[in-house]
Amino acid sequence: MPAVQVRKLDLMDYEPVWRSMSNYTDQRDSDSADEFWLVQHPPVFTQGQAGKAEHVLMPGDIPVVQVDRGGQVTYHGPGQLVLYPLIDLRRLGIGVRDLVTAIEKALVKTLASFDLEAYPKADAPGVYINEAKIASLGLRVRKGCSFHGLSLNVEMSLEPFLRINPCGYQGLEMVQMADLIEPTPSMDSIENELVRCLMEQLGYDKKTLVAGLPDAGACE
Repeated sequence: MPAVQVRKLDLMDYEPVWRSMSNYTDQRDSDSADEFWLVQHPPVFTQGQAGKAEHVLMPGDIPVVQVDRGGQVTYHGPGQLVLYPLIDLRRLGIGVRDLVTAIEKALVKTLASFDLEAYPKADAPGVYINEAKIASLGLRVRKGCSFHGLSLNVEMSLEPFLRINPCGYQGLEMVQMADLIEPTPSMDSIENELVRCLMEQLGYDKKTLVAGLPDAGACE
């Protein structure tokens, strides 16, 4: 069974992390480790490849970054858990749709472990609770390998979501774990459970924990 390397990056600006995961994907070969990157970002809007400008309503002082993932505009900020799965899909024998399904199932199982009942939607990727979106996802596949990933709203300011049409949906309500469970679980406990559930969904049997970005992806 395969193993996965888990990188804990803490709070890091979006663009250096994006460049690093792009570089890692370009430079990896058949022997390169699959990796999960756990990170939080300072406030930023990211606009996917197919993103329409009209979905960015009033960004104000928050930067808007055009990126190469799928999907429309979303928001990242402190208190939101972001996980980037850098996976050789061909080596695992799965396709993009399989990865999306695995991510959604892992999120549902993670939230269930904290007594929150969540579900995916066939026509709108992500995970929802009572029709409000609690987790978003957007991926890119290059050379048969995935990057970008998922975000789970834990304990953050949701106000910036009012400045956009989240994921391209006008009036979509966003929700976070802190609004639904008290006390809010620690970020570490949520990270550990999400990693465990995603490993289970993808068939990894062990993990290695490391810190910092990979040398191959380091940025000036």
